Amino acid sequence: MKHNRLFTLLLALTLPPLTIGAPAPGAEWPQWRGPERNGLSPDKGLIKQWPSAGPPQAWSISNLGEGYGSLAVVGERIYVQGTTGAASAVFCLNRADGKAIWSASLGPMVREGRGNGPRSTPTVDEDRVYALTENGDLACLRARDGSRIWSKNILREFGGDNPGWLISESPLVDGNRLVVTPGGRGAGIVALDKMTGNMIWTTKDLSDQAAYSSCIAADIGGVRTIMNFTSRSAVGVRASDGKLMWRYDKAANGTANCTTPVFADNKVFFSSGYGTGGGLLGLSAQNGEVKAQEIYFTKDMQNHHGGVVLVNGYLYGFSNSGLTCLEFATGKKMWSNRSVGKGSLTYADGMLYLLGEKQEVGLAVATPDGYAEKGRFSIQDFGRDSWAHPVVVGGKLYIRNQGTLTCYEVKARFIP
Repeated sequence: MKHNRLFTLLLALTLPPLTIGAPAPGAEWPQWRGPERNGLSPDKGLIKQWPSAGPPQAWSISNLGEGYGSLAVVGERIYVQGTTGAASAVFCLNRADGKAIWSASLGPMVREGRGNGPRSTPTVDEDRVYALTENGDLACLRARDGSRIWSKNILREFGGDNPGWLISESPLVDGNRLVVTPGGRGAGIVALDKMTGNMIWTTKDLSDQAAYSSCIAADIGGVRTIMNFTSRSAVGVRASDGKLMWRYDKAANGTANCTTPVFADNKVFFSSGYGTGGGLLGLSAQNGEVKAQEIYFTKDMQNHHGGVVLVNGYLYGFSNSGLTCLEFATGKKMWSNRSVGKGSLTYADGMLYLLGEKQEVGLAVATPDGYAEKGRFSIQDFGRDSWAHPVVVGGKLYIRNQGTLTCYEVKARFIP
């Protein structure tokens, strides 16, 4: 025992000090919902029980203007959208302390009754940043200084109409393609050359108006497939040429389809609110196309816009105002709990990080055995709902709340 204590002391003395605000090397969150667009963080070694006041704050800034978008974290920098004056903009921040490095205005800010400004998250791909505003202004910027490489308005170019609560999509980089959903006639989804902005294809057989969801991509039997919600359906299009291969109406509602689909094991889950629910589709490749067949449909996951994560065979997400757990394969409801109220979530190291829209932040165990909360604290109410999804990366929890971005320390500390 004495030998172990001596070794522990020597180890503690020789290790470099942990600096609050310093990022863990190699930990990145380059786009909407993280490295794989699934809301799952690769972080390990995080604290499992928060103090009563919540985890310690590393830093906080309050100069992002307005907006509901989440953030991308790459290298020593953070990229997030907001407003500056009357413009919709991208901000590049120092990861260590949140101080501004550069900002770039992309186009006019749009005012809307439920909240002004952008709803989207930038996508970082090598030395470029892609951002889409609430008004359809799409830009490719240099990550080093925010200078513009190319830009276009996807609504004007492809004949789309802005949805009632404004564009909320985060662009998808897939190989050499940048994929977005303008919702135009014969251009429900489009792929652009990510380096030039030139059109590669449009979905000529898909003219649905855009919804509020973001695309994902997956390989099914050798067929690369882009999947997303439109205003009317869940759809799958071929990534090589934009051909519409399947559509599924049952999980879509006529008001607002927002939730990013969840893919695993050649299956994809779509969910929406407004009394609708969620459906699991089995996907199979046949003659160079992918077909979809419903496995089940459930009313037990009516996710509005807070996202759903898949962990060890179970889905977790807010069904209306209750945090709910379903078995992925069968749709069986395992439990539901009021938790922090209707909100958004992300997953890291066995835990669910929860942000209630009424400014409650919570930590709960990701287990099908029942709801087990391990901490909760309140954040400031700025008069708008808190809808930006939380991010956990590099031992930090990031909460964006309108113009404020706060970084919390959630890495477990070694205690001798």
